[in-house]
Amino acid sequence: MAGDEIKAALFLCALQNAVKHGGVPQSGAVIGMVMGAHPELRRQAKEVSGFAKGAIADVAALSPDERVAKLQALSPEMFAALHEKHEHKKVLPDLEGAEHGVVMRFAPNPSGPLHIGHARAAALNDAYVKQYGGRYILRIEDTDPKRVDPEAYEMVKEDIAWLGLGITETVTQSERLSLYYDLCKQFIERGGAYVCTCENERFKALKDAKKACPCRDQPKETALSLWEKMLEGGFKEGEASVRVKTDLLHPDPAMRDFPIFRILDAPKHPRVDARIYPLMNFSVVADDHLLGVSHVIRGKDHIANTRRQRYIYDHFGWKVPVYRHYGRMGIEGVVLSTSQMRLGITEGKYTGWDDIHLGTLRALERRGILPDAVRNAMLAIGIGETDISFSWDNLYAENKKLVDPVANRYFFVPEPVTAVVDGAPRRMAHAMLHPGDVSKGNRELPFEGTVVLPKSELATDTAMVRLKDLFNVKVARNGETLSFSYGGDSLADARAAKAHIIQWLPAQQTVPCTLLTMEGTMHGVCEPAVAKEQGKVVQFERIGFVRIDAVSASGIRTYFTHT
Repeated sequence: MAGDEIKAALFLCALQNAVKHGGVPQSGAVIGMVMGAHPELRRQAKEVSGFAKGAIADVAALSPDERVAKLQALSPEMFAALHEKHEHKKVLPDLEGAEHGVVMRFAPNPSGPLHIGHARAAALNDAYVKQYGGRYILRIEDTDPKRVDPEAYEMVKEDIAWLGLGITETVTQSERLSLYYDLCKQFIERGGAYVCTCENERFKALKDAKKACPCRDQPKETALSLWEKMLEGGFKEGEASVRVKTDLLHPDPAMRDFPIFRILDAPKHPRVDARIYPLMNFSVVADDHLLGVSHVIRGKDHIANTRRQRYIYDHFGWKVPVYRHYGRMGIEGVVLSTSQMRLGITEGKYTGWDDIHLGTLRALERRGILPDAVRNAMLAIGIGETDISFSWDNLYAENKKLVDPVANRYFFVPEPVTAVVDGAPRRMAHAMLHPGDVSKGNRELPFEGTVVLPKSELATDTAMVRLKDLFNVKVARNGETLSFSYGGDSLADARAAKAHIIQWLPAQQTVPCTLLTMEGTMHGVCEPAVAKEQGKVVQFERIGFVRIDAVSASGIRTYFTHT
């Protein structure tokens, strides 16, 4: 897409956002809308991001009345969509203490692209920021070099842009190490932490026995000196760590004097030259406090971390955010493990991070799932504490609501069989491009004596089929040889014969087409006009919705979305 077209699309989406919500639209939301409408722009993400600011500024310069008038003039369809009535609107439970706005955060590791499991926290936080107003922080948690993929920094940002999150600011933890070091020093000075030089096995034995290790009661001066020694490289990996003073009698051993800083020599971090890294429970608390995070929404698997983090808040005397922990969401049918995905890509089992057998957001995009559908499905799940199984059918239902009203209809014939229909009159079939929108017009399919039919419809007991939008065809057999003849135009005759209404194509007007599904690949032919739909979702009649992925001289490649 050319630069002027990108600017126009951004302006239109920013205009619609401003009319719908009032005020100045957020860059992330506008970019997300454009990416959702034009997935092919993912490869031009930097260019889109660069143009977004100008588009938003142009919209901000208009008065509310001018915005409405301009949207009506430029896109009556988008204006009308703002006034559509929805029978069921998902409303999330109120958040305690959110009356004056919220500060939320989404905090992924840059270990790979985002997947459907990430979408729940991302969408819920985003919805609350929109509901109450405030800030939405993207925090890249990259202080564990073992879990960092250098390419994932950009992949995560691309996925967030596609999902349409209203991110207001981004921070990267590896750029904040000096802040964590300063806070650790303060923590030791306050008597809330100490430097432990015990061997791991000895410390574990003492912890399990609910006893303090010898380092716990060291003078602050000694602890500070050991901390400086750690920073200066005076210890090897595993020789020293910083621990929080907690309750040694706590019934959960994992709560007793847990570590908050460690030494790591390998692997090297791709972005910073460091050996001393904060563990998650410390860096999370530090950032949530420094960034003013007011509410934290995350899974029940973090409940133990919440308990650990409260010790740090209490030692510093900081205000604790409001926590909401939702139940686990089991997801079946796709691969979510980053390590398994990476191994599969390396071994050639998967074609890339967007392979449709994976659960990444970019794999969903390739299949034709829209970002609004993902967000709506996650809001429908909500923040309940009950463990659930993720329903792909619910996601597909949400997506169908979005694609069904706009997806053009075409014929795809899998495993095509050529049929000469004897005695049939030459005529033009007029098939609607969309049955719900007559303004789109018809596809004209000429019948000139020979058609291609799906092999699966020519079973041994088939005596008649009806070619959709054309006429009936009688099927006769002589051994394995099939013959076809004109069966009249009567729909009543077809119903009486229990004939299937099937898709077909003129033999002289077909394009090779491959349909990739989760179960395998279907080879066939489709209408030539499908080539104009690249990057969009269409419906192959009697097959389902598909996304047109690629068009080349050798044919068209599509991905199955859902029925």
